[in-house]
Amino acid sequence: MSDFSSTLALSASGMKAQSERLRHVSENIANADTPGYHRKTTAFEEVVAGGRSTGAVQLGPVELDQTELSRIYDPGNPLADESGYYDGSNVDLVVEIADAREAQRSYEANLRMFDQTRQMSSALLDLLRR
Repeated sequence: MSDFSSTLALSASGMKAQSERLRHVSENIANADTPGYHRKTTAFEEVVAGGRSTGAVQLGPVELDQTELSRIYDPGNPLADESGYYDGSNVDLVVEIADAREAQRSYEANLRMFDQTRQMSSALLDLLRR
């Protein structure tokens, strides 16, 4: 049964990491029009316990994308400089939507693995009861 438990834990860690990733993507999309906003990026890290790899994943530290901010011409904007430009954000909605779709599909794959493991352990218990 410990194999089932560890598989469930691995699936759960993947689902948690993907849901946190999706939260950052949502924040990026929500702030796409916020002047001066830098896109948040993150990477997955392997969970290590007692010097050994557990196979689980977690989200690493959040970093700000340092690519150049878009320059927007709007002389009437209070943030505009003397030439009429102000800094927009560096969020690309196409990239964010692709990241959201990838996170969603990865979450669903982990969910299917979790459900399959749960069904297998339940079937095993039914067999052992007979």
